[in-house]
Amino acid sequence: MELELRHLRTVRAIADAGSLTKAAAALGLAQPALSTQLRRIERALGGPLFDRDHTGSRPTPLGELVLERARILLPAVRELQEDAVRFANSWANLDRFRLGATHGPLLGGLVDQLATARPAVPVTTHTTWSVGEISTMLVEGRLDFGLIGTCGESRPPATDRLSWEVVGVDPVFIMLPENHPLAGKRELELSLLAAECWTDVPGEGCFADCFTAACARAGFTPMQVYETDTASCVHLVQVGRAVGLCRATFPPAAGIVTRPVAGAPLAWRHLLGWHPGAPAADAAKAVSGYTGVAYAEAVARSASYTRWLAERPRPGFGARGGGEGGSRVGIGSGMV
Repeated sequence: MELELRHLRTVRAIADAGSLTKAAAALGLAQPALSTQLRRIERALGGPLFDRDHTGSRPTPLGELVLERARILLPAVRELQEDAVRFANSWANLDRFRLGATHGPLLGGLVDQLATARPAVPVTTHTTWSVGEISTMLVEGRLDFGLIGTCGESRPPATDRLSWEVVGVDPVFIMLPENHPLAGKRELELSLLAAECWTDVPGEGCFADCFTAACARAGFTPMQVYETDTASCVHLVQVGRAVGLCRATFPPAAGIVTRPVAGAPLAWRHLLGWHPGAPAADAAKAVSGYTGVAYAEAVARSASYTRWLAERPRPGFGARGGGEGGSRVGIGSGMV
C-alpha cells in the first residue's frame, strides 16, 4: 500500500482524539473499520504508530515522527490547493473588480467610486450574511475585496491568510418611529427602552451576545428580538412593532429617526479585506482610499451621527483615514 494524504489525516485524527473510539466518531467511521485502516497504515510505515490500552492511544516514537511530518505536509498541501484555486480564479492584469459584502452600507458607495474612477472596468458584487463565506471566497480567489462588519474587538476570519483594514468605526444607534415618545431626545439611556421589542439583522458573530450584555448592565433583559432582513427591520420600526439596532451610518428612512445610546456601549467596525498574494492586492491601497470616501459620504448622510460626532466626539469613532494598513485586526455580525 502506498501512503496517501488521507492516511496522514487519519493518523493525526487518532492522535488528536486520543483514542480510536473518539477518532472513529469524528471521522464518521465504525471503530473496526478504523482499526483495520490503521493496521494497513502501520504495515506501510514499518511499525506500530500508537500504543493502545484501555486508557486510550498514545503515539509511539515512530508515530511521533509521522505526526511531526504530517503537521508540515498537510498544511503545505492545503496551501498549495488554495494557491492553485486562487490562481485559476485570477487573471494576469486587473481588468475587473469582484466585490463581496455582508449587507453593510459601503458596498454601493464603493461601486460608485470605482465606476467613477475606472468606468471601463466592470464591477461585480456578491452579498451574503455570512462573513465566513466572504472570507472563503477571498481565500479562493473568487472575490478581490470583501466588506464586512465586526462587533467590538472580535476577530475576523482567516486572519492568517487575509489582510483586513479598518475603514471606520461607528457607535451603535437606535432606530425609533418618528412618533415614538423618546424620538425627541438627542441621546437615549438604554434602560429607557427596557419594555421595547427589538429588531436587527441576523449574523454569525458576537453582536447578539454583546447587546444582551449591554442590556444586562442597564438592568434588563430584551423581551423579544426579531432577526430579519433590513427591509423588514425598517418596517417593524415604522409600524411601531419594535425599535431597531443600527450602525450610526444607517441611511435615513421614511418615518424613522436614529438616536445614539448614552455612553456608546456598542461599537461597529467596518473592514475591507483582501488576499495579500492575489493579483488584486496591488490595487488594495487605491480601493482602500475609495472605501474611505464611501464611508465618509455615509457618515455625512446621517444628520444624527454628524451631530453626535460634533457634540460628543469620541476617540476611535469615525473614519480611520486609511485604516491600519492591512494589519491583522479583529467578527461580529447582525447589524442593520
